Amino acid sequence: MDELKKLTVAFYRSRTGAEPVREWLKSLPAEDRQTLGRDLRLVELGWPIGMPLCRALGGGLWELRSTLSGNRIARVLFCVAAGHMLLLHGFIKKTRKTPASELALARKRQKDL
Repeated sequence: MDELKKLTVAFYRSRTGAEPVREWLKSLPAEDRQTLGRDLRLVELGWPIGMPLCRALGGGLWELRSTLSGNRIARVLFCVAAGHMLLLHGFIKKTRKTPASELALARKRQKDL
C-alpha cells in the first residue's frame, strides 16, 4: 500500500529534537488520534486534495481539517516538500477563524526547514 502514497507524513523537528505535532497527537484521546490518522492517510494517498479535507492558506501552507469527537475541530498545518507532508503545527480550534498566532507559529516552523 505504501507504494500508492503520493506523499509521506513527516513531523517538524526543532533544533533541540522536539517533535511538537507528534507530542500533541499523542496527548489526544485514542478516538481523536484515529480520526486524525485516517484523515492524514487520505491526504497521503489522494494528494492533491481540496475542500472539505484540506485548504490552502497561501505561501505553501495548508491545513488539514478534521472533526473530532464531541463536535470539536482540529487543524494540522503542513507544507509539502520533496514528496513529504511536513506537519508543522496542530491544535484544537476554538474560534471560527484560525488565530493569527497559530498561523504565525506554523509559518515560523516552515521557514526553519
